[in-house]
Amino acid sequence: REKSLLLTDPPVEPISSCRDESGYVPTLTGRAEWPEGHPLPLPSWDSPKTALCVPNVEQYEELASNVELTVQQLLQAHNYNSVGNLIRFYEEFRASRETNLTHFYRTYWPPITPEHYTCVGLALELLRRLSNLESKFPGLSSRLYLASCEESIEDVEGYIREEPCTTSVEKEHVLVALRVEVAGRPGVLLLDPGYHIARVVTVMVDGLYPNTGWFTQSDEPHCRKEYQYTLTSDGKYIVWRDRETRNGLESVSTAIIYINCPFLCPVTVTERRNLVYNFRSLLSRDTKGHLIAGIYFKINDNATDSFTAFHQTGGNTNRVKMSFSKYLDTQRRCTGDPAIALCGQQLGLPQGRLESIISSLAKLLADDSFRRQLLRINEDINEVACDN
Repeated sequence: REKSLLLTDPPVEPISSCRDESGYVPTLTGRAEWPEGHPLPLPSWDSPKTALCVPNVEQYEELASNVELTVQQLLQAHNYNSVGNLIRFYEEFRASRETNLTHFYRTYWPPITPEHYTCVGLALELLRRLSNLESKFPGLSSRLYLASCEESIEDVEGYIREEPCTTSVEKEHVLVALRVEVAGRPGVLLLDPGYHIARVVTVMVDGLYPNTGWFTQSDEPHCRKEYQYTLTSDGKYIVWRDRETRNGLESVSTAIIYINCPFLCPVTVTERRNLVYNFRSLLSRDTKGHLIAGIYFKINDNATDSFTAFHQTGGNTNRVKMSFSKYLDTQRRCTGDPAIALCGQQLGLPQGRLESIISSLAKLLADDSFRRQLLRINEDINEVACDN
């Protein structure tokens, strides 16, 4: 047998330390075995949750309305940020004087903080906020859970045929789920702040109201995105279809959400996996999930020297491509850039903070050894999941 490392999701600050009047505290108790030579810990799940019974459609609409408002407030209050965790990962790697990133990656605990929420932090924060609805909807808190998601699935039928294979999944996304029975009809309520979805998605077994069906997630001049969610016949998975129309050309990608059991390893597996993903972004959203401002970039094998920044001016989105190398030059960086200053302001950051973030990114991306090792880990993970 291969030698394994046994991991347990650590306490998460500040989320796990927050106890509200209902006594709800999100827990992360997953024990993840990490076989030697495998790029990620193996995921684990808890026992299935029971459904929240809602006597009629009208009361479900009231529940959905309250939940949706909570989601919208969260989207406005917190940026999506997969940049901050990368910077901290790099800084702690350098401080450790370790040279082997793979070894450091296996011992590193990804912190979850309000300033650096990815889908994991956003989902955990949403669970905490939704616990405030417990007095109005008794039993809600104990039935909400995190569902794990696998993206870009090619063999859908093969994937949903069995329980998740722990050695061939990466579980790169999590969202909040709730099993419901509306007047005796089973279904699932889904919430996905990590993908900026500002609405409740209801997936009914019979496909009838209040089933959501296809909806438009975003509609911009260059690209329209539409989503659809359907339950599999055994009720263990939800198939999530993403239809994108760009320049008149339509493409459809599929993700699979495992809803049968609560996911226990959002930090150990999902947040850790996202540490080495090769696309990063820092984004602010409004209450409808529309992107307001942000930066994004892809990490490449060759030196990554450009990023895109965008912000709103007069109701229009202005995008500009900029060079990281400029931010390695302290003298030039001090002169400032109006577009970056406005972007930082619309991200809700203190003056000069976005420039500092970009400077830190420029430094880590200029570190060839770190960048190449990070991409190698990302490739190893992709290879494990390539048959899905």
